[in-house]
Amino acid sequence: MTPELVLDIFQRTLEVILILLLIILMPALAVGLLVGMFQAATQINEMTLSFIPKLLVTLATLMLGGPFMLNLLMDYIHRMFADVPYLIG
Repeated sequence: MTPELVLDIFQRTLEVILILLLIILMPALAVGLLVGMFQAATQINEMTLSFIPKLLVTLATLMLGGPFMLNLLMDYIHRMFADVPYLIG
């Protein structure tokens, strides 16, 4: 196993992780920003006002994006198992 091959596997792994994290975190970030702007405009400083919408959006994102995320992860795992003979020698 060459160093280039290890770096290629590591790069593909990081790409999959980044895509999976962005699918979950970007909607929560957008909702957090909107709620923060609303709180700044109305001067309401309630912690649950920012937590509950982010939680609901994250759950909705997981429900809607879950099949895509699962397919992405399964494709990566299948590709890794298919490449095992080439990785060994």
